[in-house]
Amino acid sequence: QLQLVESGGGLVQPGGSLRLSCAASGGTLDRYAIGWFRQAPGKEREGVLCISSSDGITNYADSVEGRVTISRVNSKNTVYLQMNSLKPEDTGVYYCAAAPWSCSRAVDYWGRGTLVTVSS
Repeated sequence: QLQLVESGGGLVQPGGSLRLSCAASGGTLDRYAIGWFRQAPGKEREGVLCISSSDGITNYADSVEGRVTISRVNSKNTVYLQMNSLKPEDTGVYYCAAAPWSCSRAVDYWGRGTLVTVSS
């Protein structure tokens, strides 16, 4: 059973950067599409970006266009979310999730999340 662990969250000032990591164990990520989702306080969870097993990228949130990128290093069984020019509205708990092969498939596994707070 695949287990996902997010890390890299924290407190950052507006305009700053963070790199989130999603590390997998119990299986290999190369067979999965990995998506990043976030949930802001008082709001529903929303998709951010997804990378398929063949490295196709799906952007779920127009608000992160040009500021956030997703990448994977299969040899490290890890997917990264690089976030630049952070805004207070980027605050929330960030989750990674795995679906078989494609970003259009249903999620099979979720991580527990890492908190990102953008504030001065």
